[in-house]
Amino acid sequence: MTISTASVPQPAALSADEVLRRTLRRHAAGVTVITVPGPAGFTATSFTSVSLRPPLVAFYLGEGASTAPAVHAADRFAVHLLGTGNTDLARQFARSGIDRFDGVAWTRTEDGLPLLEGVPAWLTARITLRQHIGDHLLVVGEVESGSIDRDETALVHHDGAFAAAHQLPDSASG
Repeated sequence: MTISTASVPQPAALSADEVLRRTLRRHAAGVTVITVPGPAGFTATSFTSVSLRPPLVAFYLGEGASTAPAVHAADRFAVHLLGTGNTDLARQFARSGIDRFDGVAWTRTEDGLPLLEGVPAWLTARITLRQHIGDHLLVVGEVESGSIDRDETALVHHDGAFAAAHQLPDSASG
């Protein structure tokens, strides 16, 4: 059997980076705020686990980001996992040209690492690898400490907007 594509509308030719951008809008990603001594910080959806043994996590940061110099100079970072009650915090740390810590409750560890208050969970890591990849910097760190302060629905980013990650009912029971 032959299927004709003559009547199927063909999209205009897109560059590979535009295809990637449009496709990734369909990928829901957890929202975090990464902080480093300075203080400096930014909203990130690129956070991921790497390994359990040793306990490694990673994130990517655009080389042109305003926080890139602070990340290059840092030896540690903190990752703050955000819940749906933290959308204002996520928006503030996503903005450029402002003091992102203004009006935000946070404490500084003995070695200067900023820890944000009022987030469901956070962890700290010692940087073990920085690698330039394309137009981004990959940063890998070994987890040193962390805290789960409360159970809250995770904040995710999907299709250009914040959303809530809710568990679906078990299909076997319903």
